[in-house]
Amino acid sequence: MNNHPKLIELTRSFIHMNRLINQEEVANLRDVIRYHEWNYYINDNPIIADAEYDHLYKLLEQTEEEHPTWLTSDSPTQRVSPDLASKSEPVFHLAPMLSLDNTYNLEDLVDFDQRIKKLCELNPDQDLEYMVEPKFDGGSLAVIYENDHLVRAATRGDGEKGEEMTANARTIKSLPLIAPFSKLGIKKVELRGEALIRKDIFQKLNLQRELDGLPLLANPRNAATGVLRVKDPAETATRQLDMFIFQFAHAENEQGEMILSQYKTQDELISMLHDLGFKTATIEKKICKNIQEVHSFIESWSTKRDSYHFELDGMVVKLNSLALQEQCGFTSHHPRWAVAYKFQAKQATSKLITVEFQVGKIGSITPVAKIEPVPLAGVIVSSVSLHNEDFIRSRDIYYGDTVLVERAGDVIPYIVKSLSEYREVGAQAIVFPKTCPSCNTTLIREETESAWRCTNEHCPAQLVQKLIHHVGKDAMDIDGMGASLVERFYELGMIRTMADIYELDYSAISQLEGLGTKSADNLRKAIEKAKQNPIHRLLHSLCIHHLGKKISKLIAEHLKNVFDLSDWSLERFKEIKDVGPVVGQNVIEYFSNPEQIAILKRMETLGVNMNQTDEDAPKKLIEDGVFSGKSILFTGTLSKMGRKEAQDLAEKAGARLISAVSNQLNILVVGADAGSKLSKAQKIGTVEILTEEEFIDRIGL
Repeated sequence: MNNHPKLIELTRSFIHMNRLINQEEVANLRDVIRYHEWNYYINDNPIIADAEYDHLYKLLEQTEEEHPTWLTSDSPTQRVSPDLASKSEPVFHLAPMLSLDNTYNLEDLVDFDQRIKKLCELNPDQDLEYMVEPKFDGGSLAVIYENDHLVRAATRGDGEKGEEMTANARTIKSLPLIAPFSKLGIKKVELRGEALIRKDIFQKLNLQRELDGLPLLANPRNAATGVLRVKDPAETATRQLDMFIFQFAHAENEQGEMILSQYKTQDELISMLHDLGFKTATIEKKICKNIQEVHSFIESWSTKRDSYHFELDGMVVKLNSLALQEQCGFTSHHPRWAVAYKFQAKQATSKLITVEFQVGKIGSITPVAKIEPVPLAGVIVSSVSLHNEDFIRSRDIYYGDTVLVERAGDVIPYIVKSLSEYREVGAQAIVFPKTCPSCNTTLIREETESAWRCTNEHCPAQLVQKLIHHVGKDAMDIDGMGASLVERFYELGMIRTMADIYELDYSAISQLEGLGTKSADNLRKAIEKAKQNPIHRLLHSLCIHHLGKKISKLIAEHLKNVFDLSDWSLERFKEIKDVGPVVGQNVIEYFSNPEQIAILKRMETLGVNMNQTDEDAPKKLIEDGVFSGKSILFTGTLSKMGRKEAQDLAEKAGARLISAVSNQLNILVVGADAGSKLSKAQKIGTVEILTEEEFIDRIGL
């Protein structure tokens, strides 16, 4: 099935269809779906996004429901998606391993709830209890234990039989090799679970692959499922896979009788598995009293999925009562008592139309891909940064390519990879410019940097970006003076340097279309306020290469006046912890430039503060504070105050803030959904762990 041109061409047309298709097209659609199932499950190289596959499947499903005479026994809707590879003989599951039906909104969930009540002949207004747990985005496995020992692991396969993975599954440290089922009278049991890889391990893996010149993996799921199929289990072990168990499929005693009847709920079964030593979603799951509570719980997870340390693509909703589960039964494809609620897609495919080369505040040239607009994680994406020339080359991106785009939460979207299977003959490679697109200056690239840069200090595009940064929230924080207003003032000739910002003609501004007297007065007040900023903000606003917020604060602690930097040597910078020679040399060059000094002097004349403020001064050590001499770290979501407020209170109580769990940490304050930092602190053993309430009590609020 390698790179089938006809199926690739058909894919694009079917993805954009929203109507029922005719009988002649049905066979083609089935072939397209089989092709993408092969790429996803067997080849571990998906070339469409999950949401696009779901659209294709639903299109076929709806057509067959509308025209039952068109249905064939070999249709993808009549079996669970295959992942059988030819590397080993298939093995049969003890019970069919089915997929889950999908839902996407509250209306779908209500329909699901009503269907169950109808199947079980219950009152439509009766509340049903559901267990809701994360839907992990990994590779499904069926594992069999006999006489307490792990004897087999296999993939889902076609639902009846799958590919054996026992040797590789044994390398998963969170999957017990021995579990005491015999204490429960169980001789043979088959469990269902998900093998997956933590996000941080996936990122390290892709970083190493990039360094080694290997193609990047599209997502953590591929990193997990791909390595499960390698011949050498030692290679599987290097991926540090995890496995969550989420379902009993089969359990029998010495006489071969099914023996789970003593359990009443799904929650009891999961708790029992947890007690036996299996990794389950014990903390992450919730028992909900009705379908509205289910939806609220899912909504809460949709906002925190990106901070969770495993990749999730939704939540699974299961009827908690095992008796009612049995009444509901199964279809040939899925259990009627469970459903998957799919989160908004974080990946989608689009077409790269063109590339714009943008000039940054220090002259760095950033290529930005303009793509066909595509909905992704709640927004419409039409521009994606390509970062630099190396990024384009490593991902083999051409003009006109179909690209896989990802957006996690509020993170800026990026291109995961180019889908070269769709590339048209004669496609043009992206050639990086040799000269600045704004001023035509020849670009340079330092050996230690990945970006090409324009070195012309008077480059118009560079000047505008410097001004935008100067007024920004992280710098001088001039409220109401955003990028569009800076660009407008520059085009009108009202500003050319940073000093011009503090000598604007507010009368002229009030006459501009869309502004007026009130807007001009608000801008004047914001600029007057900015003049009193601490000097660490001013230093950061100057756009000196490598001089960020943190280093600006460190340097400001050692200054009485900004112009003191004109006399500093490189050794003086190196005396300050965390201030390296590179940034030190950049600051020296800036303050040796008469043109820059003249601008700063003019700013001072116009009232911009150049002297150290109380906010700039070093924090005084509080010797008698309740946390005096202690290092502290906050993790999780605090409910009674913001993270910054808590950190300020801790510092006022004498604590020293640090950013990571280590042997130097004394106190960890834990909020909701604490995650890995809590477990790391517990392993160290010497870290004092406080709840938010205990922290508040300790400081005496």
